[in-house]
Amino acid sequence: MPSMSRPTASSMRIWARRVGRVARWAGLVFVLLLAVALIDGWRAFGKGSSGERRARMKTSTQWGDGTFVNPQPLANDILRSITDAFAASDHGSPDAPVATVSPPASTFATPPPSGLRVTWLGHSTILVEIDGRRVLTDPVWSERISPSRWVGPTRWYAPPIALVDLPPIDAVVISHDHYDHLDAPTITAMRGWDTTFVVPLGVGAHLAYWGVPEARIVELDWWERTEVRGLSIVCTPARHASGRAVLDTDATLWAGYAFLGDTHRVYFSGDTGLFPAMRDIGEQLGPFDLAMIEVGAYGQAWPDWHLGPEQAVRANQLVRGRVLLPIHWGLFNLAFHGWTEPIERVLAAAEIARVRVAAPRPGQGIEPTTLAAGAPAAVERWWPAVPWRTGAQDPIRANLVDDALRTYE
Repeated sequence: MPSMSRPTASSMRIWARRVGRVARWAGLVFVLLLAVALIDGWRAFGKGSSGERRARMKTSTQWGDGTFVNPQPLANDILRSITDAFAASDHGSPDAPVATVSPPASTFATPPPSGLRVTWLGHSTILVEIDGRRVLTDPVWSERISPSRWVGPTRWYAPPIALVDLPPIDAVVISHDHYDHLDAPTITAMRGWDTTFVVPLGVGAHLAYWGVPEARIVELDWWERTEVRGLSIVCTPARHASGRAVLDTDATLWAGYAFLGDTHRVYFSGDTGLFPAMRDIGEQLGPFDLAMIEVGAYGQAWPDWHLGPEQAVRANQLVRGRVLLPIHWGLFNLAFHGWTEPIERVLAAAEIARVRVAAPRPGQGIEPTTLAAGAPAAVERWWPAVPWRTGAQDPIRANLVDDALRTYE
């Protein structure tokens, strides 16, 4: 039987030198890739606040020790997130192209007969036509929601309306500065628009850095309002977070909004977990003809960051929405659940709670007051029938909420 020769000291030194060279080259490649990513995304990171803008931020009751804070802190179980990744749905993204609607420009040449029309363009981008004014929420037209052009979640379908084909917009409203809500290339393309940009405290610094004139930027704290061509826009509380880079977590505020016209009222949740002040929003600013509430991207490891489907239905009841439009789903893969699961679970919960739901295709306009006036319209299931977990199988329950809500009742 042949004998196994032991490695000599010389061969070990040679092997160590080779490993060292590979490690050095690998480290160099990593550093170069990181440098390229930083250079590529540098402008997309935005800019921090200073001067009068930062001084105003510090006067907010939401300002803590150098950052903004939630009245109810956010839970985040990192270990659970890692284990959940191994049980991710096999249907996290569509297997076939998503059928969208591309409304012609003539659609917007005439105001909606009811005075209120909403066109969901995917995720949290919505064109709201309310009492003769137009509002665009969280506009994202980029292919990726990332500071880089090469990495990050990609959209499943092209924007149903090209940016250049949008009708004149009176107000562009931003809920917070995460990449799937504040898109630098889109804002840069809009910087010459004759429009007002309404943002939470601190977010205006990003817009100014990207070329939006300061005169067109309105920054609001929770419960503050501004008037845009006769439309009242109220910044409402939310339970979430902010940040575009590692070192700027919660450096800007997050929010929802209420749009109050002469005849109609619309609520836009932004990103939020469930929180007790939703009842205050409903009592002080509702009832709303339409509540546009986020329903997707959720997990038991982070139940306070987003609502999840069942709590979105509950949130609609708290803010007194007559019709619920589920948003923040159907465009990007941002969690471990199936891509159709949010809408399936919303419909199941809404049937039990007797909440009216509108579920248009991306690009399809709806007039919610016509839905609210008559019998519940049958929802067109334009998404495929794929397996999904029920609310009982994967419940999402926010912390520090139920006891606080009971004090209202």
